[in-house]
Amino acid sequence: MTTAVVVGSGPNGLAAAVTLARAGLEVRVVEGADTLGGGIRSAELTLPGLVHDECSGFHPFATASGFSRSFDLEAEGLRWLQPEVQYAHPLDGGRGAAAWRSVDATAEALGGRDGRTWSRVFGPLEQRFDTIGTEFLQPVLHVPDHPVHLARFGLRAAAPASFTARRWKQPEARALFAGTAAHAFRPFGSPVSSAIGVALATAAHRYGWPVAQGGSGAIADALIAIGRRLGVGFDTGVMVGSLAELGSPDVVLLDTSPAAAADIVGDRMPRRIARALRGYRHGPGSFKVDFAVEGGVPWTHEPTRRAGTVHLGGDLAEVAGVEREVARGRMPERPFVLVGQQYVADPSRSAGGVDPLYAYAHVPAGFTGDATEAITAQIERFAPGFRDRIRAVAVRSTTELARSNPNYVGGDIVSGANDMWQLVFRPRVTLTPYDTGVDGVYLCSAATPPGAGAHGMSGFLAANRALRKLGHDPST
Repeated sequence: MTTAVVVGSGPNGLAAAVTLARAGLEVRVVEGADTLGGGIRSAELTLPGLVHDECSGFHPFATASGFSRSFDLEAEGLRWLQPEVQYAHPLDGGRGAAAWRSVDATAEALGGRDGRTWSRVFGPLEQRFDTIGTEFLQPVLHVPDHPVHLARFGLRAAAPASFTARRWKQPEARALFAGTAAHAFRPFGSPVSSAIGVALATAAHRYGWPVAQGGSGAIADALIAIGRRLGVGFDTGVMVGSLAELGSPDVVLLDTSPAAAADIVGDRMPRRIARALRGYRHGPGSFKVDFAVEGGVPWTHEPTRRAGTVHLGGDLAEVAGVEREVARGRMPERPFVLVGQQYVADPSRSAGGVDPLYAYAHVPAGFTGDATEAITAQIERFAPGFRDRIRAVAVRSTTELARSNPNYVGGDIVSGANDMWQLVFRPRVTLTPYDTGVDGVYLCSAATPPGAGAHGMSGFLAANRALRKLGHDPST
């Protein structure tokens, strides 16, 4: 029987493992941590009974990717839950804006010219997003099946985020788009810095930004259950330093950073490929704080109280300024903060009137300071009285994030700088981004297309590449 080893058990490693196992390979997953799941782990980080997501908390593409259509995770007990408001962006003085699943509802709330512009930008994309999503959840360099739909998306995505945001006239609408664009961890004046914001905003209307009932760890549980049924073996607490430690499997898939892959493969990897992988650029870091909050967050902007995700950073100019500072390696006094209120959609995560709140700030790569107060102050800014409701806190610095998951180099939770070059060529300049230059050895982490997320597509596509090289037809 053909054998395979997958190093790393994040969503991509698990997706790769079940894809190979379904094709008839004997598969073993090796994980360095004591628990499986990588970026889709959940735990009681603050108080007993409160479930916090350790990293990935919202999953806009996980329900509609090619991988999710190939495996029935819901048959394993996974349940997706939607907040009433997908995301919100409060401003000073109780103002703000929010995005609903409906384009029309969002446009109506924005009102006037800005509402009509929102409909013109996102209405046509939402209607075509099933085909558009299929196109961009794979390597950028491919022959598109739906070139017209992809071109429509590309026209929106190619612009700098600062240019796109100025399509709207009022600060509320501009801020609403700025919050999604900030997910790219890129200066707003950069080319294609609109891409991730446009994709996420459209996904919110088409698929929502759902959460997994009981925590993101439920996604890992479903994938592990499928894997066990297919005969996949799992080893935890095993750090892999070289291919020699894996025996002699026919296939190896590495759910690791590019530099770690080069180290594991060692001298067998062609020098030019090793040099390219070691030169892969990582982006800014994240500093994460989880709060136990009694009675929820007292946001002054009422729709924000019903939002699953909250973007904090003030108006467009303020968000653009702090993202520019972070990219330059300077820590802003008031950083951009993403707040996760997963309990709004999934009350089972709360206990005894206390809710688990997830928050992280964008910080320079490898930031060694303490951003806890900066994050707390940003929430208090838009929700006066928040401090008085805090019952417990758990902190993870950039160093601790990287220690818990070595793929998060310098605290980079999106696994790579999202500049124009790496959006097109990741992890290196090649038409075969999963190949390492060594027969049977592939890279399958979020550093490969299509990038970060719990959609599992990097692992799925890398596994299909391996199967084709073995002479298997992945479609069967």
